[in-house]
Amino acid sequence: MTQNDSNLMVEVSTDYYLDGKSKVEIARDRGISRFQVARLLAQAREQGVVRIEITAPQVDGERGARLAARLGAREILIAPSGPDPTATREHVAVELARAAREHITEGSTVGVSWSRTVEAAVRHIGQLPHCDVVQLVGALPVEGSGNSLALITAFAQMPGVRTWPVWSPLLVADAATAAGLRRQPEIADALARADRLDVAVVAIGHWSERSSTVFPQISTEEQQAATAAGAIAECSGRLFDAAGRPVLTSLDERVVGVTLEQLVATPRVIAIGYGSAVAPGLLAAVNGGVADTLVIDDAAATALETIVPG
Repeated sequence: MTQNDSNLMVEVSTDYYLDGKSKVEIARDRGISRFQVARLLAQAREQGVVRIEITAPQVDGERGARLAARLGAREILIAPSGPDPTATREHVAVELARAAREHITEGSTVGVSWSRTVEAAVRHIGQLPHCDVVQLVGALPVEGSGNSLALITAFAQMPGVRTWPVWSPLLVADAATAAGLRRQPEIADALARADRLDVAVVAIGHWSERSSTVFPQISTEEQQAATAAGAIAECSGRLFDAAGRPVLTSLDERVVGVTLEQLVATPRVIAIGYGSAVAPGLLAAVNGGVADTLVIDDAAATALETIVPG
């Protein structure tokens, strides 16, 4: 192998393992084929250029059980907070993958809503039993990350997993367009399956620009109207207040995705969130029956313990 080949191996490995680029993206950016990318990554592992170490984060089970009892949740899993949001997300993703493997059983119908953490968890899930996976929201691409369509495609590649995509944006320009999309047979079928879920995996975001992927996509007037109506948190584009009650604004009419009522009717809803800011939203989700199982980080757990003292 020439020095140029060795340098390319290191660069491709950095793109893939540190920067999180896909093999397709790397191939396009570097002007080589996807198969060359795969070969270089394999050689990097064989030659010790890349060493992979898997260390499960230490999850505080007793603390989670105590907090669940205080909040009235079925289960709370607490992963360590990392030195930065990316590391924290990865810790939570590992624990979410473990929870998914435990609760998704043969023949289950599973609803999945996109978030960066859910996307990361798919890398750790491995294989699932034969099941149906339903996309719960339309696509909302986020810069530097994927979207719900990419996520459902990852599930579709798992043997024995049948998927039900929602070929639509999550948020469209007006209510009439959203209603028309929801009537499209494929989308209507997928969203109707949200009435018959066994398990759902969703993310809870604090209703703010930094913690909600939807908040920055709408006008200042809509942001202020939602806040004035009592919105403190968001789940799959749906807003709710401190009691977990839906907050209905013009935004709600433009969303193509699962409703809070469908989540409340689901036997088990696993909700993720990290950071202290999301704690009120996590508590509201439990209070409103939107979620009964939480996968969170230490910072969120500490904030919840402050809000609901023992």
